Amino acid sequence: MSVLLHICCAPCSISCIEMLREEGMEPTGFWFNPNIHPYKEYQARKDTLVEYAAKIGLKLIMRDEYGLRPFIRAIYPSLENRCGTCYRIRFEETARFAAENGFAGFSSTLFVSPYQNHELLRKTAEKTAEKFGTRFIYRDFRPGFREGQQKARELRLYMQKYCGCVFSEEERYLKKK
Repeated sequence: MSVLLHICCAPCSISCIEMLREEGMEPTGFWFNPNIHPYKEYQARKDTLVEYAAKIGLKLIMRDEYGLRPFIRAIYPSLENRCGTCYRIRFEETARFAAENGFAGFSSTLFVSPYQNHELLRKTAEKTAEKFGTRFIYRDFRPGFREGQQKARELRLYMQKYCGCVFSEEERYLKKK
């Protein structure tokens, strides 16, 4: 079964790809992350994913659109609901691409993170799949999170310290004070 797997970063993709492959599914990676800021962070995550995908033989589709201004426009003025908007933006592009290109469905590496709002992710993905007439392939990848992160360290992959948006970066530093 062909699955379009939205990928937020290489470290988060490790256990997700392994799990899908163990189930007999061959994922195609899909990079679309206009939320990631600043630009150097966006570039580091993208470049790391490209290198990792080549190492493991993962087909990768790039929607290489650094999107600071469109992302800010989409979440403003409702900054407190930015995560839901961010999920929707990324899932809509993923679901649309999956539907238009004959994939059996889509999923996302966001489902590996214990730091994301899992229920909001799931509801958003389900609504998006319905909107675009495709299938959301749900997997709770969280049990593989720590192992995937450890493998990323062993592979010396670039590992970020925050979710991706400028607001999550701000929260990371404010928590340290």
